[in-house]
Amino acid sequence: MPSPSIQPADFKPLSPESGPLSGLDMIRLEQAGAVLHLRLNRPAKRNSISDELLRQLHTVFLNLDASVRVVVLSGEGEHFSAGLDLSEVSERTVVEGIHHSRAWHACFDAIQYGPVPVIAVLHGAVVGGGLELAACAHLRVSEEGSFYALPEGTRGIFVGGGGSVRLSRLMGAALMTDMMLTGRVLDAREGLAASLATYLVPAGEGLAKAVELAAKIAGNAPLSNYAITQALPRIAEMGPDEGLFVESLMSSIAQGDETAKERVRAFLQKRAAKVERR
Repeated sequence: MPSPSIQPADFKPLSPESGPLSGLDMIRLEQAGAVLHLRLNRPAKRNSISDELLRQLHTVFLNLDASVRVVVLSGEGEHFSAGLDLSEVSERTVVEGIHHSRAWHACFDAIQYGPVPVIAVLHGAVVGGGLELAACAHLRVSEEGSFYALPEGTRGIFVGGGGSVRLSRLMGAALMTDMMLTGRVLDAREGLAASLATYLVPAGEGLAKAVELAAKIAGNAPLSNYAITQALPRIAEMGPDEGLFVESLMSSIAQGDETAKERVRAFLQKRAAKVERR
């Protein structure tokens, strides 16, 4: 059924005194109804992703409460995230670097393949590892003034947070190569055209738009949301025959859910709205 309207002002802070979500000082958590707002909270560092921030982010997505149906992910301050905290890079050995990259993969997989849809609010710098983080989200709302970059080539490093897989599929390997080799920076409209964002809104309106979308998505059948976020990216990697077979399985599973049956009945009995032209 449709979820009640939610506004950014409706969110209340979550500060558990015990349990895995207690003591997360680099993340701010707020909830309104079925929507959780997770805010990266290192504004003085442009929300660069340190080992500890990565650990806290991973902890949240591994311990989502059953009441949460959608997560809105944003950054405190003037930027979404400037990416990897480079102050931690120079001291790692090759083996440590591999383990570090795999920790990013585990965290970001928990976001993309977690139990609920995730909407990222992008503003200011969406750079390097911050762009890799954004690519994990199922929807991305960008504000005018956002900018995108992959400066790994100019820093003498390589993407390590899944960008070579996720970003190359979003924007194409050719554009990603250009950005990494030359340090090219895309503005908000170029990012939208390159599929780095799903929506583009005026500066300062990203959170409101994301919350509006989150409330709508939270009103969907949970099994349908799960099938969309879990099956679609996997089917896209399959051959046509295998993909169509898995589509048939997912379609029948979703249709067999009692919530789905009730929604179809509501539509047939004219208790649900029809799709209308905008």
